[in-house]
Amino acid sequence: MLSDLQSFIDQENICQNNNRILLAVSGGIDSVCMFHLFRKAGYSIAIAHCNFGLRDEESDQDEVFVQNLAEEFDIPLFKVKFNTAEIAKKEGISIQMAARDLRYDWFEEIRVKYDYNYIAIAHNKDDVIETFLINLTRGCGLKGLSGIKPINGKIIRPLLFAFRNEIIQYMTENSLEFREDSSNISVKYSRNLLRHEIIPLFEKLNSGFKETMTENILRLKESETVYIENIESKKEEIFKQNNQQIILDIEQLKLLNPITTYMHEFLLPFGFSQTQISDIINSFDGISGKKFISLTHRLIKDRTKLIIEEISLINKRSFVINNIDEIIEHPLNLKLAELNRTDNFEFSRNINKGSFDSDLIEFPLTIRKWKKGDYFMPLGMHNLKKLSDFFIDNKFSISEKENIWILESGNKIIWIIGYRIDERFKVSDKTKKILQIDLI
Repeated sequence: MLSDLQSFIDQENICQNNNRILLAVSGGIDSVCMFHLFRKAGYSIAIAHCNFGLRDEESDQDEVFVQNLAEEFDIPLFKVKFNTAEIAKKEGISIQMAARDLRYDWFEEIRVKYDYNYIAIAHNKDDVIETFLINLTRGCGLKGLSGIKPINGKIIRPLLFAFRNEIIQYMTENSLEFREDSSNISVKYSRNLLRHEIIPLFEKLNSGFKETMTENILRLKESETVYIENIESKKEEIFKQNNQQIILDIEQLKLLNPITTYMHEFLLPFGFSQTQISDIINSFDGISGKKFISLTHRLIKDRTKLIIEEISLINKRSFVINNIDEIIEHPLNLKLAELNRTDNFEFSRNINKGSFDSDLIEFPLTIRKWKKGDYFMPLGMHNLKKLSDFFIDNKFSISEKENIWILESGNKIIWIIGYRIDERFKVSDKTKKILQIDLI
């Protein structure tokens, strides 16, 4: 089994021999098996153990067992005890979800603090099949059916080459002790119901059910790769970046088939639910200005496009530029430079370039959203004009008005960024130095 472990690690490029690995060891058979294999393979390892306090004395005995294991082989041990039930109640989530979040957050904290390369979790092939069936019953996309990945960021799962019966056989043949979790027997948990009652019924239909399922999941994983490549290719065609906004052309979206699947993959990363995504599709031929809000993003249906932006950027109303040497990346990418005025200077027709008389500009400059009552003197005019009237004259949509940024100097607007500079601050024959601001 040791050679199988190393072959799997090499095949999947899970980690390197000189990496420092933090092993998540509960005391159960899978994690203890992983510990002994990594120890024998000669990796630099440490143990991380969580006591969730969910099984009273049994949880404490698990902790003692893991501590004795670490002491026996002189392996560094990190341990923590959580009041999981209380935390779950406070957060309004299930105990299982609370335990998962607590342990992964703590594992990452220890990994970073003590400079370990990876956190190893002892999932095996049976876990992959059980997770597949759980996801299938709950409803999921192709991603949920393509199995548990051997490596996900800093989390590695080096036992995914082995079935549970192979792990039991290894531990028995080597007379290795482990702790039995009494909660694993109870079928009130979905995973245990599958493990003890449902999967054995499938095995009566097909004695090689687990091997067949493993092959099926591998095929689905390969199919997911093709699927993702197609989704990403379509995203490159349709997604357009406009400063901090993502713009999707509705007519292009309508050509996608099946549109629900594409929109699900496009919008799910922005936190929109399946119900919201269906409503967004139904809004394509509706009125402009309809808004959809997720926890992190807002989507506006404009006349011919969908506009997506982060809520955090919407809520932040102003940014300060203290001097000409600052690198400006938020909320817009601006490049500032001071140039000497030359006789052959000409105004650029590029609306993303703003040229100003440097002597008329006062720092700090402020980038902010427009507000009711704002006015400026558009280049080429000699009277002040309300921004609201400027927007009407130039047929700005609701979304465009909401996402306009203005540049202000000394409480005066000098530029509707990307649209029009102010006449009062333009470069003239008297200008000696030019403040050039480019919208990248």
